[in-house]
Amino acid sequence: MQQTSIRRLALVTLLVATAGPTAFAQAPAAPAAAPAASPTLAAVKARGVLNCGVIGSSPNFSLPDSTGVMRGLDADLCRATAAAVLGDANKVKFINLTPAQRLVAVQSGEVDLSFSQITWTLARESKSGVQFTGTYFFDTYGVMVPNALKVNSTSKLNGASICMITGPGETNAAEYFGKIKVRYKPVPFSEGEQMRKAFLAKRCDAIFHSLSALATFKGTLGAQAADYTLLPETHAREPLAGVVRKGDDRWFDIVRYTLNAMINAEELGVTSQNLKTFASSTDPDIKRLLGTEGDLGPSMGLDKEWATNVIAQVGNYGETFDRAFAASGMPRAQNRLAEKGGLLWAVPMR
Repeated sequence: MQQTSIRRLALVTLLVATAGPTAFAQAPAAPAAAPAASPTLAAVKARGVLNCGVIGSSPNFSLPDSTGVMRGLDADLCRATAAAVLGDANKVKFINLTPAQRLVAVQSGEVDLSFSQITWTLARESKSGVQFTGTYFFDTYGVMVPNALKVNSTSKLNGASICMITGPGETNAAEYFGKIKVRYKPVPFSEGEQMRKAFLAKRCDAIFHSLSALATFKGTLGAQAADYTLLPETHAREPLAGVVRKGDDRWFDIVRYTLNAMINAEELGVTSQNLKTFASSTDPDIKRLLGTEGDLGPSMGLDKEWATNVIAQVGNYGETFDRAFAASGMPRAQNRLAEKGGLLWAVPMR
């Protein structure tokens, strides 16, 4: 037994000694795989237009202006995807959806994607045949007050009457005001329109509701909007995310990383206004983002300049947020970059 082992060791030693210098060289790397086919990407390119679902009646998110042009954060995210895929942010067909239609329209293929103020939840993603492409707006609960009340913080609302929605609104209000030890008189309503009318009729001192809904409400007040203030404190989280059909992983990547590129651009200080000054940047992160180095775009079936087109034609995330919410005066709060105390940060673009 020992002699057999010695003979085997000698044979292996002989083979190693007599092998050519390249015998154990590393095999050449396999060529990079072509990006997976995306039926949605192919359909959008063939059609020449992106079908994007929006609410279409929501100030700050998606609402036509006086000339009929759709404006708002959701509308601009649709445009950003069109810029990434088709090179032209204007090649979008906005399809208005009711809350009940938002997921069905994505599932059926009526829309290629939807940015329609949908909260990302486990049940929706596991049961509805859709995927959420990343949070683009962290909603939360907030408080709006008339300036005449002369308060600048929720801590000053002790003894105030507060309008809210029955159920979740009452629960969240009790939790929040309990935490900050503020006693208040709840004035609950089963329907949002009733609550808003009651607030304007001064049946309560303040209104407690989702921050995006409050900003939307404030945006409908026209010249009167200046008479009201959104207080800076917020409570809880409602992550709003884009939605695509399950099963088209490449399309999911495209929509997800278009938003990511907008956030990354803000992190790097790249805007639609100063973009040209970065054309000769030696910063590797900027070069990869703008497509002057690497192949991030082609790896998803897009042009190298996909992110450059998005930034040039739509802007970075901060620009789109400011454009959407300037009139309402809503604070960015959780929608600030992580480096500035918010929750937004970009996945590494490499």
